[in-house]
Amino acid sequence: MATGKNSFGSILTSLSMRHPISVLVMAVGVILAAAFSLRQTPRDILPDLNVPTIYVAQAYGGMEPAQMESYITSLYEALFLFVSGVQHVESKSVQTLALLKIQFYPGTDMGQALAEVSAYVDRAKAVMPAGTVPPFIMRFGVSNLPVGDLVFSSRTRSLGDLQNYAMTQVRPLFADLPGVSAAAPFGANSKAVIVSVDPAKLRHYGLSAYDVALAISRGNLVSPSGNI
Repeated sequence: MATGKNSFGSILTSLSMRHPISVLVMAVGVILAAAFSLRQTPRDILPDLNVPTIYVAQAYGGMEPAQMESYITSLYEALFLFVSGVQHVESKSVQTLALLKIQFYPGTDMGQALAEVSAYVDRAKAVMPAGTVPPFIMRFGVSNLPVGDLVFSSRTRSLGDLQNYAMTQVRPLFADLPGVSAAAPFGANSKAVIVSVDPAKLRHYGLSAYDVALAISRGNLVSPSGNI
């Protein structure tokens, strides 16, 4: 390999010495062609890859993965198969969350597909468990991917204070930038109320844990205070 490289280098050197003007013209032509091609080549930091995929994320607080699969995920899977252009549907059920990935065939009109998915989500509300909130429906694309993460930490402030600061002080700074969508901050502990019940006493009064949860929800309604 060393002999070959030396021979090739010798040939180039000899050619340059015998025909210097031709080699110079050739080098200038290559540089000009590269510059012209670079100016004409379209560039985009976030190109439209037209990935035919839609994600649906359905949350339901308190449900375990088996319940999410039985009451929510399986229903969505059956309905989304009626959407035009669907290639296959993938799903994952975890604690309090059902995530579905709807893959479409290339060339599918994703605007129409997104509208059909939203329509079938509305139809599913009629048979969903009580208290089901609307899901997040997102078309996958490069523009949906984050370009950066802003992380907050403090040794003196609580997670709740950091969450409030990020929501009320930092997020509005990004909301005014053109073309930027500032996502809601996350990571703080969610507030929860844990109620311990005695199964023996529940059986004595003929009640179940669902009755207790229903009584608590009925006793914690938000009602308007009226006008003063």
